[in-house]
Amino acid sequence: MFERRPSPAILAIGGAIAFVSGWLIVAGRVGWAAAVGGFWPLRVGADPAILADGLPLVPVALTPLTAAFIHDGWLHLGFNLLSLLIVGTPTQRAVGLRGVLVLLLVGAYAAAGAQWLLGPSSMAAMVGASGAISALIGAYALLFGGAKARPIGPIPAHVVHAIWLGVFWTALNLFIGWSSAGSGMPIAGAAHVGGFVAGMVLLRPLLRWRWGSQAGRA
Repeated sequence: MFERRPSPAILAIGGAIAFVSGWLIVAGRVGWAAAVGGFWPLRVGADPAILADGLPLVPVALTPLTAAFIHDGWLHLGFNLLSLLIVGTPTQRAVGLRGVLVLLLVGAYAAAGAQWLLGPSSMAAMVGASGAISALIGAYALLFGGAKARPIGPIPAHVVHAIWLGVFWTALNLFIGWSSAGSGMPIAGAAHVGGFVAGMVLLRPLLRWRWGSQAGRA
């Protein structure tokens, strides 16, 4: 389901990301921004004074959010904005603007959490909105993902469907991560998977939140 005209809210969200990220790219400040506001797994639980080295670091609890406004190039930014425009408005029609904001917020933190679990001592900064947008993609995939799966024993059909989507998304990101390993632009595959799973988990509660008892199965 593709909306030719993105909603004003989705345009505003994309515009904010594009403005901040675009300015950082043009100004040549992406490296500085990644150091200050990117999500560094190593910073979780560490002494900020040891890691700051004179930089005005954003509090680590906020870096999953600030990282979403930092992109390491036009291709990175453009791909994320395109993904947002494709899935944002249809998902908003289903869960409402508040639901979209919840998906983006929780998706950003789920992405950071997944990246931390993969490498708690990693010194590689995670930047970009793809983890947050992956939550929208996860919800979108359940909403408009085509034919539903059949139940397997006691496992309901909608759970089987979500599992298959999760397996596909994980495999896709593993492949992308493997193929980009030597490109100089490593892909935070764990972050994408974390955001995607968060979106699938949140969809049904968000549908009930908006529609109450009218919410059908996704």
